Amino acid sequence: MVHSDVGSFLRVRREALRPADVGLVPGARRRTPGLRRSEVALLADVSVDYYERLERSRTVKPSKAVLASLSRALRLSVDERDYLYELAGYPPPRPGATGSYVDPAMMFLLDSLTTVPAHIVDDLTTVLAQNRLSHALIGSWAHGDDRASNVTWRWFTDPSSRALNIAEEHEAIGRGYAADLRAASAHRGQDPISGRLIADLLEASEEFSRYWAAMEVLPLRSTRKTLIHSHVGQLDVQCDFVLSSSTGHRLVIFRPQPGSTTADHFEFLDVLGRQSLED
Repeated sequence: MVHSDVGSFLRVRREALRPADVGLVPGARRRTPGLRRSEVALLADVSVDYYERLERSRTVKPSKAVLASLSRALRLSVDERDYLYELAGYPPPRPGATGSYVDPAMMFLLDSLTTVPAHIVDDLTTVLAQNRLSHALIGSWAHGDDRASNVTWRWFTDPSSRALNIAEEHEAIGRGYAADLRAASAHRGQDPISGRLIADLLEASEEFSRYWAAMEVLPLRSTRKTLIHSHVGQLDVQCDFVLSSSTGHRLVIFRPQPGSTTADHFEFLDVLGRQSLED
C-alpha cells in the first residue's frame, strides 16, 4: 500500500490551493478550504475514486507518471515534487527527464491566458499542458504517451498533425523542428531519450532524415504562421515562445496578428470548445 505520508501531503497541498490558482472558476461558496478531490483528479487526469484512495492511503504505490501529473495539478515546486517522489519510494526525477511535471510559474502563466491558445512543451517538444483554447485548436495532446504528445514526432509521422498549417509553410516548419531537436540534443549531451527520438525519426521519416542531414542548429523562435481551422477558417498568428530558465520548458502562445480577425475567431473557437466540454 502507498505510504500514509503520501496521502497526507496530497491532502495538505490540495487544501492550500484555491480554484483560481489552477485556472478554475470558484463557483458557489465552499464549505471547506482548497480544491475538491474531484478537481484535482480532473487536473491530473486520474479517476476521482483513485485519487480519493491515494489520499486515504488505500491503494498501491502510484506510478511515476501519476506522481508527475499530480505534481503539475497541485502546482508543486521542484522541491515539493521531489519530496512527493521520495515519500512514494522513488528517486526524484533527474534534470531534463521527460514527464508531465511543469513548474508552477509556467502553469500560472498558462492559466492566465484565457483569450488565446497556449500550451507548454519541453525541450523535445513534448506537450505537457494545454489551456482550453489549445484543446479547441489542436485537440488533446497533453495526456498521451511520449510519442503521441510529441509535436516533432507527430509532424513527421502523422499527416493529420499538419492539417492546420498551410502547405506553403510545411517545409519551413519541418526544418525548424529538426534544427530545434538538434539544439536540444546538443544541450542534453549523451542523453538516451533524445537519442532514441532522433534514431526513430531517422528510421520513420525520409523528410526528417533530409532536414537532419542539413545539420542546422536553432531553437524554435517567434514565427508568423497561417492556420486554417475547419470551423473558424483562417487564423493569422504569431507563434511566440516563453522559456523557463529552471526547467527548459517553453510556453507556446498563438498570438493574433494585429489587424486580423483572428481574435474574433478565437472567441468563437472558445465558445465551440465550451460546448464540446458540456456535451
